[in-house]
Amino acid sequence: MNTYKDYIKEIAERKTLGLHPKPIDGAELLTDIISQIKDVDNEYRAASLDFFIYNVLPGTTSAAGVKAKFLKEIITGESVVEEISVDFAFEQLSHMKGGPSVAVLLDLALGSDAILAKKAAEVLKTQVFLYEADTDRLEKAYNEGDDIAKEIIESYAKAEFFTKLPDVEEEIEIVSYIAGVGDISTDLLSPGADAHSRSDRELHGQCIFEHNKDMQKEVLALKEQHPDKRVMLVAEKGTMGVGSSRMSGVNNVALWTGIPSSPYVPFINIAPVIAGTNGIAPIFLTTVGVTGGIGIDLKNWVTKKDENGKTIYDEDGEPVLEQVYDVSTGTVFTINIKEKNYTKMVKPLRTFPQR
Repeated sequence: MNTYKDYIKEIAERKTLGLHPKPIDGAELLTDIISQIKDVDNEYRAASLDFFIYNVLPGTTSAAGVKAKFLKEIITGESVVEEISVDFAFEQLSHMKGGPSVAVLLDLALGSDAILAKKAAEVLKTQVFLYEADTDRLEKAYNEGDDIAKEIIESYAKAEFFTKLPDVEEEIEIVSYIAGVGDISTDLLSPGADAHSRSDRELHGQCIFEHNKDMQKEVLALKEQHPDKRVMLVAEKGTMGVGSSRMSGVNNVALWTGIPSSPYVPFINIAPVIAGTNGIAPIFLTTVGVTGGIGIDLKNWVTKKDENGKTIYDEDGEPVLEQVYDVSTGTVFTINIKEKNYTKMVKPLRTFPQR
């Protein structure tokens, strides 16, 4: 992507596919956009501001480096953008997940302006993606007697980046969606044949349920019917997430059923809720945990026993299952995080297994 006009053309093409503008990861395009923001009379200025604030990929992309540099210019007064205050610029940096944003925050925290240094330090205390070069700068400043560096290091030592996080919701309301009967492979959630599109999260998200549009529409309908609840994908009479642990599968589930990780980072969702009659495949459950998600071992079907406690088999030699409780699509549950259990209506169902 070389120019803003190329980007606008691509946006029009994506719109025909039902897709939003692709998140910006290139320095050249973002530099073009920033030039238009600085030109207060530019016809594309309003759209450029929107793209800059809400549609730039964070981390170590070249675009993130350009964004962090411009935010620093705003904070130091080198550039003035009416719509982006100093505090808002710091907020933007706080959502950029390390790399060039941390370098900029360190520049400010270890700089000569005491007010900006204090603001930068408060943001740095929340950051977890620091590289050795970043910690080396803090160590050097600390050894030179810098009070701000000492304050930041002490905060890390106390793990305040974790202990001062907002409290997790004690209760989460969910609505079930049967994604399949039997074991569900990660290929259903992110087919291997679609690996080429993984870097474009919204585009890749279209492959969930192996491109089954009817199932995708059903999930969207549930979300519309239950806007205050999260959709829980269920492997009925099976295990969720067998096969490879594919992070892209979890990303797709989160994209469709999770919550946004940041208002300024598009198509990166977290905290999906998944479940299986026989639980979640171990590696897949770990991958879900990386996103702050929840996996539930439902045990809503059990093997039927005779009066002597022996398993009853059907005519095909398969164990006969009997339903303990119903989790059919549209069933509403409440998860209690503190008590580690979940309820359907008012009756307790099953406690999460202790780890």
